[in-house]
Amino acid sequence: MPEGRGALAGIRVTDTATLIAGPMVGSYLGELGAEVVKVEQPGAGDPLRTWGDAKDGIGLVWKSVSRNKRCVTLDLRQKDGQEVLEELIARSDVLVLGSRPSALARWGLTPADVLARHPGLIVLHVSGYGAGGPFSDRPGYGTLAEAMSGFAHLVGEPDGPPALPPFMLADGVAALAATHAVLAALYHRDVRGGGGQVIDVNLIEPLARLIESATLSYDQLGVNPRRSGSRFDASAPRNCYRTRDGHWVAISSASPRMAQRVFAVVGRPDMAGDPAYYSPAGRLARGDEIDRAVADWIKERPLAEVLETFQAQDCAIARVYDAEALLDDPHLVARGTFAAVDDPDLGPVRVQAPVARLSGTPGTVEHLGRSLGADNDEVYRGLLGFDEARVAELRANRTI
Repeated sequence: MPEGRGALAGIRVTDTATLIAGPMVGSYLGELGAEVVKVEQPGAGDPLRTWGDAKDGIGLVWKSVSRNKRCVTLDLRQKDGQEVLEELIARSDVLVLGSRPSALARWGLTPADVLARHPGLIVLHVSGYGAGGPFSDRPGYGTLAEAMSGFAHLVGEPDGPPALPPFMLADGVAALAATHAVLAALYHRDVRGGGGQVIDVNLIEPLARLIESATLSYDQLGVNPRRSGSRFDASAPRNCYRTRDGHWVAISSASPRMAQRVFAVVGRPDMAGDPAYYSPAGRLARGDEIDRAVADWIKERPLAEVLETFQAQDCAIARVYDAEALLDDPHLVARGTFAAVDDPDLGPVRVQAPVARLSGTPGTVEHLGRSLGADNDEVYRGLLGFDEARVAELRANRTI
């Protein structure tokens, strides 16, 4: 990335984590201008390289998550690999760790130890369970977090099993929480004159925070919420509805006024004029009846008519998109949500652009994930100043 570009220009991040949560933090920071050095095991690299769909043997998710990063190889199981990492850490502002505590202890990389050696460093440890509890050293994955957070319990049809998302939900939510924590820690250090610190983020708690209404209801009312499909009767009508031509739309009615508009569209002026239906308490008590009225109206009409009619009355409605529709949506196309990035391996690849739009220091996607060890020379010779003899020794030992 050109020097001085982006809100985080001048910040260096060493990313040693694997898969999604920790590396996604590096992605977000890199979009904002930080220099991110991605450290991978020689030979195999990050397992994310082979995860999910691939084209010509190249993992597609890897390409996006590893955007804007320099990729180096380094075997942290070897003593000289740990020494090299120590030199890289000494030149970094942020260290991202993702391994279990027992592995970090073997490598001399426990967050507390690293901070003691580098008191100005921001040390982020993203793990399955977090520090301090009896599960800390168990293998932790997003699937388990989606179960333990209470998310899976709430998702699915009332008479069906719990449902797990077919994407990296817990990892993604944890990455967002961890990123804003890193930015807060950098502000504390660089603006307020504080020191470095350890940031402990697990995969369970950020997702549990999003569904805290369930634990609040149980704690204060003794009510343990159950699965309700796409229904949410406190905001009825709120559901996914199928049109006559087989498409699906989603409707939200978060306010009484919005509910009244929906009732008018579906030919139920009686509901629109009766607080027993449009008030929050009324919708909670009559969710089944309200949902049936909306579903019956929509199922008799094609998608185009449903969208046009609801939108004409300023109702909150959207078509349920698949990937093709998402890429082709005219509003998202106008905003440049998915940008084509030229990649030396795959050619043009449409990836999602940085989500937050900063007017003065916009985020950018300079390049997608690079090949394993592509930046070894630039980092080890250029950044760390190793001579040819040391690089040759590290290669001979298979440390890099």
